Amino acid sequence: MKRISAVEIPVSNLEGSINWYVKVLGLEVQYRGSNDAMLTFNEIGVPGIFLCQTKDIQRLQFVNTSNDITHSVIDFYTANLEEFRNYLIEQHVEVGKLNMNLDHGGFGFKDPDGNLLSACNAIQRGQV
Repeated sequence: MKRISAVEIPVSNLEGSINWYVKVLGLEVQYRGSNDAMLTFNEIGVPGIFLCQTKDIQRLQFVNTSNDITHSVIDFYTANLEEFRNYLIEQHVEVGKLNMNLDHGGFGFKDPDGNLLSACNAIQRGQV
């Protein structure tokens, strides 16, 4: 294994979700089917986002039972957390509070289906 190819996200309205991910997060449509779509950041080594239309109401998140904090399963990287958070607020996206620990931090936000996503400024080993 060398990397993550794609992250799959359940959505209730494919067209509306494609529009949101393209407009708000800046992804591009690589493939569009009748019930699914592959979106890309068009960057080498960066996973794609596979949207899958479903009636299943489960959403992406989990509760860490050791501290009762709800986590996302996807963290998007941004160098400027405050600027990105303000941008999302301007786009009428539901966002959580900005949590900082020294010079690293992040915050949660939701897509139109309520999937919990996160933004962070941490660069993991091998990502640069």
